[in-house]
Amino acid sequence: MNRSLRGAIIGFGFISGRGHAPTYANSMSTDRTIEIVAVADVCEARRQAAWAMFPDARIYDSHTALLEAEASRLDFVDISTPPAHHAEIAHAAFDRGLHVLCEKPMAISSEQAKGMLQHALEARRVFFPCHNYKHAPVVKAVRSFLSEGLIGPVHLATMQTFRNTHAKGVSEWRPDWRRERSYAGGGIAMDHGSHTFYLAFEWMSAYPTDLSAHSVTSPGFDTEDVFNCSVRFPTGVLNAHLSWTAGVRKVLYTLHGSRGAISISDEDIELAILEAGPGVVAPGSPGKWRFEKRVAPSDWMDASHVGWFASLFEEFRRAIHKNDFVGKDAVEASLCVHLIESAYRSAREGSRVVGVSESLATRPARTRNAGPPAETVIEELA
Repeated sequence: MNRSLRGAIIGFGFISGRGHAPTYANSMSTDRTIEIVAVADVCEARRQAAWAMFPDARIYDSHTALLEAEASRLDFVDISTPPAHHAEIAHAAFDRGLHVLCEKPMAISSEQAKGMLQHALEARRVFFPCHNYKHAPVVKAVRSFLSEGLIGPVHLATMQTFRNTHAKGVSEWRPDWRRERSYAGGGIAMDHGSHTFYLAFEWMSAYPTDLSAHSVTSPGFDTEDVFNCSVRFPTGVLNAHLSWTAGVRKVLYTLHGSRGAISISDEDIELAILEAGPGVVAPGSPGKWRFEKRVAPSDWMDASHVGWFASLFEEFRRAIHKNDFVGKDAVEASLCVHLIESAYRSAREGSRVVGVSESLATRPARTRNAGPPAETVIEELA
């Protein structure tokens, strides 16, 4: 696709204004692969902020007004509103023949998610989720190590996401909307569960069979701020912990394989490779490991993750070019919502084990571009 993609941003809050929009603005002044022609937001102050960044764009106070006036001049919409509105806006965009880039989670229920995928297929338009952690330099480095087989297939992963508060919105409009279920659909599991699950799909090279979960909601809120889950895959086990009540903002991941392990602390990586030759010998253990330290600067402290967005948007462009209407990322976005919904059910019911579709679970995730067909997901999760 050689010409610029003409897009509209719907929802000009923190992630859009600080994460998406700078990449769009940079493209508009350099390679011209993107042109933002319209923006919609319900808040007057945010509409002014959008106009300041995109002075030639037309600004609207609702997505319905924007689509009514602009749809014929657009290729795609970027949905960056709170999750409760994602499905409604996506359906309206598909009805207008537009591609959709959508912030995570793609929806607040598996029923909504399935409907969005089905509509994308029927409209023959691309639905693409903003799974931006896949584009973090440290995650790309891990992907390379795994593809080289340095630690063997992953059979155990731990994923800890620590935050000392919920992610704040813009000061001009409900900065604490993530603590309101009517906007967010849930708490930290809804906010960070997608990141945890889609990375686990890739690292475990499979989809889950079942899970058990527990959550804690602090007094005065209606969305949880601590979430734990154990997820079983055909290939191994994931243990995840997500918290908005930690003492520091940090990401800690470990991946364990038959020939070693990878430990991630934000952008710092330690490889432990089991080998027959000289290495560090643990007392009482027959193993010898070679340890290597790497750094993949990823700027985790910047919650906008603006440095990762260009890579993500390029994949969206390729999906449009290939008519990949509901590709692997979209399918996995729907699976993430299904797992979050299942985890909430498990937590409500005393952390009981909740099963996931067996036919989907036995399909390996394999590569970034090959996963279960969208039709299969819609049918199996019905």
